[in-house]
Amino acid sequence: MARTAIRNAALLAGMLFLLIWSCAGCSRGSVRALNVLGSTSVAPFAEKLAQEYQAKYPDRNIVNVQGGGSTQGVVSAENGLAEIGTCSRELKPEEKEQLTPILIARDGLAIIVNNANPLTNLTVDQIRDLFSGRITNWKDVGGPDKRVVLISREEGSGTRESFKELVMNGRKISPKALFQPSNVSVKELVSRNSRAIGYMSLGLVGTEVKALQMDGIAPTASNVLNGTYKLCRPFLFVTRGVPTPEAQQFINYVLSPEGQTILQKDGLVQAQ
Repeated sequence: MARTAIRNAALLAGMLFLLIWSCAGCSRGSVRALNVLGSTSVAPFAEKLAQEYQAKYPDRNIVNVQGGGSTQGVVSAENGLAEIGTCSRELKPEEKEQLTPILIARDGLAIIVNNANPLTNLTVDQIRDLFSGRITNWKDVGGPDKRVVLISREEGSGTRESFKELVMNGRKISPKALFQPSNVSVKELVSRNSRAIGYMSLGLVGTEVKALQMDGIAPTASNVLNGTYKLCRPFLFVTRGVPTPEAQQFINYVLSPEGQTILQKDGLVQAQ
């Protein structure tokens, strides 16, 4: 029931967005948009790719990128609301029956704390105990005597699904966590609270927060590539069946050496 409710909400959100976009486009004559909807982790990278693509091919379709979560991307692609859905997790078996996944890059999943937090490393077991609520004070993992504040992504997020699969090992994230709709909001809350811990796309971490080592391995693109940093998830474009010609043109650009170089400069790992 919960999964159905999430998918229905994602579908409604996608329909509302496309309605607004269509109305906004009425004043722009016959310009058509190639709609790319879904993962808030993928969205900033897709937006940059779209800008470079449109600068290189100004006479092609406008590429309109929108977030909303991986579930919304999957549902929007399934229902034809978007030519390309974006997803930052592996597709579920039932989704693979409906959609064609296209790997555009790989991304590390960073465990982040406030810059004032003295810790530099946690084990995967410690991370699991923190996010399940088994550990509630930083002193129990070698930090200061302060209560832990958990920052997590919301249901329907591909980042959350990847974190659950890679870290939680069947245990639930504590309901006391503060659930957020995007990487940006997770980073903002952690940057403002010295007791906070969260998780987000490695390629979007920046300097406002500190990304911890896990089991002594630094969260870097090179360590994701060589397989030593284990928190790694796919960045996917998904389409219903064969992509439209317009969608295929953009996909070809993203997978080209030029597109892949753009993604690598921003901290992602080349699609393989």
